[in-house]
Amino acid sequence: MAPGEKIKAKIKKNLPVTGPQAPTIKELMRWYCLNTNTHGCRRIVVSRGRLRRLLWVLFTLTAVALIFWQCALLISSFYTVSVSIKVHFQKLDFPAVTICNINPYKYSAVRDLLADLEQETRTALKNLYGFPENKSRKRREAESWTSAWEGTRPKFLKLVPLLAFSQDETSKARDFLTGRKRKVSGSIIHKASDVMHVHESKEVVGFQLCSNDTSKCAVYTFSSGVNAIQEWYKLHYMNIMAQVPLEKKINMSYSAEELLVTCFFDGMSCDARNFTLFHHPMYGNCYTFNNRENETILSTSMGGSEYGLQVILYINEEEYNPFLVSSTGAKVIVHRQDEYPFIEDIGTEIETAMATSIGMHLTESFKLSEPYSQCTEDGSDVPISNIYNAAYSLQICLHSCFQAKMVEKCGCAQYSQPLPPAANYCNYQQHPNWMYCYYQLHQAFVREELGCQSVCREACSFKEWTLTTSLAQWPSEVSEKWLLPILTWDQGQQIKKKLNKTDLAKLLIFYKDLNQRSIMESPANSIEMLLSNFGGQLGLWMSCSVVCVIEIIEVFFIDSFSIIARHQWHKAKEWWARRHAPPGPQGQDNLGLDIDDDLPTFTSALRLPPAPGTEVPGTPPPRYNTLRLERAFSDQLTDTQMPAES
Repeated sequence: MAPGEKIKAKIKKNLPVTGPQAPTIKELMRWYCLNTNTHGCRRIVVSRGRLRRLLWVLFTLTAVALIFWQCALLISSFYTVSVSIKVHFQKLDFPAVTICNINPYKYSAVRDLLADLEQETRTALKNLYGFPENKSRKRREAESWTSAWEGTRPKFLKLVPLLAFSQDETSKARDFLTGRKRKVSGSIIHKASDVMHVHESKEVVGFQLCSNDTSKCAVYTFSSGVNAIQEWYKLHYMNIMAQVPLEKKINMSYSAEELLVTCFFDGMSCDARNFTLFHHPMYGNCYTFNNRENETILSTSMGGSEYGLQVILYINEEEYNPFLVSSTGAKVIVHRQDEYPFIEDIGTEIETAMATSIGMHLTESFKLSEPYSQCTEDGSDVPISNIYNAAYSLQICLHSCFQAKMVEKCGCAQYSQPLPPAANYCNYQQHPNWMYCYYQLHQAFVREELGCQSVCREACSFKEWTLTTSLAQWPSEVSEKWLLPILTWDQGQQIKKKLNKTDLAKLLIFYKDLNQRSIMESPANSIEMLLSNFGGQLGLWMSCSVVCVIEIIEVFFIDSFSIIARHQWHKAKEWWARRHAPPGPQGQDNLGLDIDDDLPTFTSALRLPPAPGTEVPGTPPPRYNTLRLERAFSDQLTDTQMPAES
């Protein structure tokens, strides 16, 4: 390098550097504060006095903290929704209506299958309450209560023994079969009720369920003996009916011609051909109206009871199972055509000798899926297999999850829930452990220990019919004299007896009006609104813009990191040079031999250290004699001499 270029490089190296190329972070921050357009930062540098500078530092940091806080609130509230409600007046599709008799099977058809179970149930009731048989009904006149087992060995009470407990002593119980007290082991699960109590004593009634190897047992107690015996009866009833083929159970239940006496829809007559069979294990044959059987959905032209569905149902109370159901009537559920009718969960009961009017309002809801909510579009992202041939819903997911747990833990499916025909229903002959397993899983499901509630999610779009129910006595006393004989004559082919009003129930389902309410969710924020709010917060607190934000990112992150990296690089180079420098000559180093080839500049000359052992010369005193005028020439030229004055 030429000497001149070396001098220029030395001068450039020693000149003070500002801006992004500043040698230290402190100088970089000072340069930024003096040149930025952000308010507050410049005042930190140019303000006089430490107090003012401290106040401006506090003001600036407070403004920055408020900006971060407000921006965090904006981000956290970004995934919020706004709800809009729209009301439409239009012709509405009529929903599917499923109707079931509360009594699943005709008593005369299942009486032989349940004879042994009912005999033991009657004996248990007599031992518990001690009341005589009520012979008010003709079909029970031939039956007699017996205090002994008449030579037959009870199998149901032996399989699941009924026990009477004293509330003061739960470790022992009186066995209904032997009448003796026995020790009871296992956990006791009490199900309180307020129907009726056993006499006026402090006894509670229950039954004991054990695992297959009898190593684990659980006792279920009820404060009402009625509930205890009904639950005990239902348990064995499910076990017996699970072994009956589906076709035979359909024949044991009510046909559509027997259940439906009259039918009208939208002012037009209808009959059993407009209903689709749906078999439920605990409700027998159910029938669905407007089930899109022919790919067509019926609609109603106007609101009001005259333009809805009107049916008269034949309940036939004499064919009711006395121990399985304790009420009389039917159940009805309103649902979508592609929705599974879980009538045992949300069904509406219809009374006999009454006209039940159900007015409907349709509400359609549309929710946003993730990240706005945890709903699912079609259930494909839910890790539960849909075992029902219907659209996804929260109930379907919960039931499918419980049935999957039953199959996994117990080896069979719960009989009381409707499943595909090929389902492996639980029965004691093939699955001896199922009763204990079922009750344990049911308790775990209620306590949300199976994980079904946390896995299943609500559907994003669904229809809901808000029902308003009203009752009126039907038929009236003055009209039943002519109404009942005509209905008896109309049903002469199906019903071989004279009808009375306790065998009939009237049902009316209709739209109150044709107003459809739609509840729709939409995003409350967008990217444009979020950026706009960010800009408003920056301008409010620090008069800053997007360009200022870019400057802050460049200075505080890129330039600061470059300075730190440059310092670390120089340190690494110096360490490497010292590590690999050749060893010098032995003895004392002569500092005078360390001569720089480059000519010193004015700045570098001022920074040169003095030679060791020498004195720095001071400034010499001025020579004042140089201020005196002296003759410049010793001889005066002749032609320049002045003439002498006379």
